[in-house]
Amino acid sequence: MKSHITSTSGQVEEPKRFRRVLTRWDLVLYGLVMLTPTAPYPVFGIVQNLSGGHAALAYVVAMVAMFFTAASYGKMAAAYPSAGSTYTYARKGLNEHVGFLAGWAMILDYFLIPLLSVIYAALTAARLLPAVPDWVWAAVFTVSITLVNLRGIQVTARASAWLMALMTGCALIFLALAGRYVVAAHGWAGLMDTRGFFRPETFASGPMLLGAGVATLSYIGFDAISTLAEDALNPRRDIGWATVAVCIAQGLICIATVYLAALVWPDYTAFPQVDTAILDIGSRIGGQWMFGALTFVLLVAGLASALTGQAGASRLLLGMGRDEVISKRVFGTIDPKHSTPVRGLMVMAAVTLVGSLVFRFQLAVELLNFGALSGFILVNLSVVRHYYVRLRQRAGWQAVEHLVFPLVGAAVCGFLWLNLTNKAKLAGFGWLALGVAYLAINTRGFRLAPKTMESFEEDASHAG
Repeated sequence: MKSHITSTSGQVEEPKRFRRVLTRWDLVLYGLVMLTPTAPYPVFGIVQNLSGGHAALAYVVAMVAMFFTAASYGKMAAAYPSAGSTYTYARKGLNEHVGFLAGWAMILDYFLIPLLSVIYAALTAARLLPAVPDWVWAAVFTVSITLVNLRGIQVTARASAWLMALMTGCALIFLALAGRYVVAAHGWAGLMDTRGFFRPETFASGPMLLGAGVATLSYIGFDAISTLAEDALNPRRDIGWATVAVCIAQGLICIATVYLAALVWPDYTAFPQVDTAILDIGSRIGGQWMFGALTFVLLVAGLASALTGQAGASRLLLGMGRDEVISKRVFGTIDPKHSTPVRGLMVMAAVTLVGSLVFRFQLAVELLNFGALSGFILVNLSVVRHYYVRLRQRAGWQAVEHLVFPLVGAAVCGFLWLNLTNKAKLAGFGWLALGVAYLAINTRGFRLAPKTMESFEEDASHAG
């Protein structure tokens, strides 16, 4: 596909779409890098404590919950293969105004994913080299990931492959050393100890669900695959498949990791520091070199997530910019040379750099959950409206696929959303209030629909 066209006046015009270059496995790789195989490391101690020693079971529940939402993203990507992702699905599936608010909520989410990753990477690097301030590391990391993304999605995919190899290598070493430690202490039968999943003396559904709520952090970001619908060779077939595959693969990785970690350190009340429990487990199974390796790989994971998060965010903004619900001049254009939304990437870089200086990590995490779960609920409801109500696809298995699954996904996400902290809700609703005010001005008091580009979306939905 050509990256640009020449007008009758001889001027080169900006392309109206991305080049389709990503295969199904590129999409899977992108999603796994976005989530990272080391995702349970930072939250293992917290989940294990909240769930009363049932971290592995909490991750099973979280995987099942996210599976329904992943399936909904796949269904809507098949109907509307657009870079707008959550925004487009809610706008098409529900209505224009709800779609805008869904996109507005997800802007918060997509801004925070690279921001959080850069903050965490900077804090980790500052621990390794305390003489260098963390704000310097934040600036270096922000500039680095932006330069990679400006080179185009294929360069991002290649860089992601190298980062994924490093993270996967460390994750496999951790699993091997943890398994060896358990076998040495308890024999091969120790690997099948059911107490790694269930402890009847401490089990309670409430604490376990609280742990599952935190465990969902390890899955948030799988929806970013749908933002690459216009980069994919066959979006109708591959986006949904890759989204579900990534959700399941991530779940299996997380479950295996926290199960073995729980067997290595059975007394979850005795962690020296809950937030860094995985580092203490690393020291137990491999000594100081494993402690250092885990610290390094957490740094790599932060950079990988920031890289892919920035790419996904710029494409969500592109979808909204082309519809002119946010500035088309800033967000709605594609660079003809590298097929990248350059201006959107630069805005993302500025937000990440400034945010890393003023945001506290804990509040950013809570706001990330608010934006993500809000978008997940609306996408699930969009499946019901589009397929079950509008298209009347209700026969046999279709009723399960288009009504039961998305309603279960919406209900689970709603439960987790209601259990966010009051601080997160206050800040999140404040962001949504700004979105409502902006929408009111944009639509003259909600009398008009937000501007759209129907012809482009119809063309994109038939591509591939």
